[in-house]
Amino acid sequence: MNFLAHAFLSFGQEEVLVGNFAADFIKGKEIKNYQGEVLIGILLHREIDTFTDSHPLVRAGQSYLRPRFRHYSSVITDIFFDYFLAKNWEKLSDKPLKEFVDQTYETIEKYIPILPERFAEMFFWMKSQNWLLHYRELEGIQKSLNGLSRRTTFESKMNEAPEVLLEKEAEFELIFFAFFRELETFAREKLHELHLKHGSH
Repeated sequence: MNFLAHAFLSFGQEEVLVGNFAADFIKGKEIKNYQGEVLIGILLHREIDTFTDSHPLVRAGQSYLRPRFRHYSSVITDIFFDYFLAKNWEKLSDKPLKEFVDQTYETIEKYIPILPERFAEMFFWMKSQNWLLHYRELEGIQKSLNGLSRRTTFESKMNEAPEVLLEKEAEFELIFFAFFRELETFAREKLHELHLKHGSH
C-alpha cells in the first residue's frame, strides 16, 4: 500500500515505476502479460515487500500497532512510512515532492491500457484526490485509512491508527529513517540484479 515509497524506489526508470507501482494489482498468472522493464518493476516490488515484511525494524514498529490492529498492522505501517517519506521528502530527494508526484501520475497514466482494470479504477481516485501529495499531512493519512477501513470485510479499526501515530510519532520516525536507508540500498542492488538476470540495462 506504500505507493509513494514504491515510486521513489523505482529510481527514475519509467517502466520499472509502472510495474513497481501497480504490482499489488497483478495477481497470479497475470504476470505473464508483462515483460521487460515493467516485469522487472513487478519483481522489484515483490522483493521490496519481502524485505520490508521480514525486517526487524519494521516489526518493531508494528509491535506498537499489533495489540490493537492485529494483522492490519502491516498495512498501517506501510501508510505511516509513506507519511514520513512525504513529510521528510526534501531530505531524501533533490526533486520537489509535487514535481515528483505529478511526473509519477503522468507516467502511470500512459500505461493504464496495459494495467488491470481494478488498478485503473483505484488510480482514478488516487490522482483526482492527489493521495501521493497528501500523504505528507496527517489528514491525508486519515483519509487513506478511513477508506481502507470501510473496504475491509471484518472490523479493522484502521481509521483509529492516526491516534497511535500521534502518540508514537517520534518512535515511528526514528524507525522509518533507520529502515529506509537500508531499504533504499537493498532496492538499488536488487534492481541491478534483476536487470542482469532479465537482460535489461
